[in-house]
Amino acid sequence: MRSPLANARGRRQVTVHEDPELRWRREVYAGDVPQLTVRAVIAGMAIGGVLCLSNLYVTLKTGWSLGVTLTSCIVAFGVFRALSGLGLSRRALTVLENNAIGSVASAAAFMTGGGNMAALPALLLLTGARPAGLAMFLWFLAIAALGVFAAIPIKRQIINLEQLPFPSAVATAETVRAMHGEARGGGASRRLLLAAIVAGAVTLLRDLRALPAHLPGRIALPLRIGGHAASDWSLSLDASLVLIGGGALMSLRTAWSLLLAALVTYGALAPAMVARGVIASVDYKTIVQFTLWPGAALLVSSGLTSFALQFRTVSRSFSALLDVARRRRRDDDPLSGIEAPSWWFWAGFAALSPIVIVLMARLFGVPWWAGVMAIPLAFAMGVIAARVTGETDVTPTKALGPVTQLIYGLAVPTNVTANVMSANVTGGVGLHAADLLTDLKSGYLLGANPRQQVIAQLFGVLVGAAVVVPAFQLLVPDASALGTPELPAPAVLVWASVSRALSGGLAGLTHPTRVAVAISAAIGALLAILERALPARAVRYVPNPAGVGIAMVMPASNAIAMFTGALIAASLRRWRPRFADGSLTPIASGLIAGESLTGITLALLRAGGLHV
Repeated sequence: MRSPLANARGRRQVTVHEDPELRWRREVYAGDVPQLTVRAVIAGMAIGGVLCLSNLYVTLKTGWSLGVTLTSCIVAFGVFRALSGLGLSRRALTVLENNAIGSVASAAAFMTGGGNMAALPALLLLTGARPAGLAMFLWFLAIAALGVFAAIPIKRQIINLEQLPFPSAVATAETVRAMHGEARGGGASRRLLLAAIVAGAVTLLRDLRALPAHLPGRIALPLRIGGHAASDWSLSLDASLVLIGGGALMSLRTAWSLLLAALVTYGALAPAMVARGVIASVDYKTIVQFTLWPGAALLVSSGLTSFALQFRTVSRSFSALLDVARRRRRDDDPLSGIEAPSWWFWAGFAALSPIVIVLMARLFGVPWWAGVMAIPLAFAMGVIAARVTGETDVTPTKALGPVTQLIYGLAVPTNVTANVMSANVTGGVGLHAADLLTDLKSGYLLGANPRQQVIAQLFGVLVGAAVVVPAFQLLVPDASALGTPELPAPAVLVWASVSRALSGGLAGLTHPTRVAVAISAAIGALLAILERALPARAVRYVPNPAGVGIAMVMPASNAIAMFTGALIAASLRRWRPRFADGSLTPIASGLIAGESLTGITLALLRAGGLHV
């Protein structure tokens, strides 16, 4: 059977002035085709829970939270195809059921994003406090659900009417349609599974203590810097396949920025600071206590500059909301009964906002007025983040996180806990909304029912909150587990250092550290300006400020491994484009899932007292 998009191509040419929502309903919308079925919800929750564990490990390892919508769709296709072959599934999985599975799973897996797995670990680093598990479950659930509801009034303007590109969503929709229309889908699932098995086996051979011999975790470079081995400066080849897979999924510009910044930081800056006595010893955990300050300064400066330079985007975002509000007052709304009604937004915020405000006050000592301020600010951040994501395909985590921390640094300047967790609300809601709108764009292209996708995402945030809280508690028993070569947690270190600085921490820094902060802040602002001022062809030669800042906080071995993955991927896209088109994402996703799930399983077993 032809897909709704395929049918749309064969129909008559319509006039330019026709209402785009009417045209979508007539030519693309799939109507009553099964979408949010019981099996789609169950499969999405199961896959999303597993990928949430994977993303937790990856986030604490690299500072990035990876999108998993396409991965979950590939896994679901393979699982249901196998069940059908065994006679356990009488009805083939439809394209729109697969899309619904992706909506549930991505909402669950992204529970690690939006600042969640930066704020809670940062709170642990700063105070040593860890709120009770049930309280944190309610906290994460409420923030993510607010993000889902915040997407409702934004969606129609930027997706239906303006039709912003959302390139990742387009790629997901095309891939899902191709999987269900060709034999290619089974191959993608097999490649993902094989890569996961290989990565899991390598992880066991490297990390399982019961084995008599192990694969090396890192390979030392035959270099000495400042009288010390290169590996003492974290300059080594990391054998982590999750890093190579993550690098393969990022742009080459971000990857070479990581590499360049890591070589400068650990090959030049850190040795110079050791020679001057600013850094006391040559090991990663000591070095990063210095480098996190210039790294955080660069990220904050570039984020604030980027935010300021996008004032036109901010203005368009809010004027567009007024347009869509006027449009929805029409009696002849063409998508009545299909789109999520506007009252869902108001009801969701009315029900969840008091919960968030009370939790902010009871758990983190945030004044009630600062808690109230967080709610409209969170929605504003969602509007901005959604448009930036739609226009650029980059969710502006590194820009909005510092903005919200700065706002609360000014509002409650001596309350470090309030700074971190209030920023978690504003950044978390906004960034969840932006990420989830990417799924709604995929559904729009496939003819899915957007109301059902919103419900699917609520199922996803429920399972994501239920999984991430106990997993984090077992994986990170105390603050000493963070900022280590095993779990560098670079985003966590940045959040913590920004909060310290906004609470008067800069006054206690040494003069060389303050100089490094000033220089890094200037570099961050310059890089953000160049990104906006130069033509696209020239921007690829400008270091990515997010990559540079994160590289100053993660071990150099991580940056080297991620660059290796990106270089392999770029080479395949250039020399083997057909293979890369169908295999690169499944293989990279399999490497990430295989190692991260095996690694987190070993960590959880050890936390439970087993010597594995």
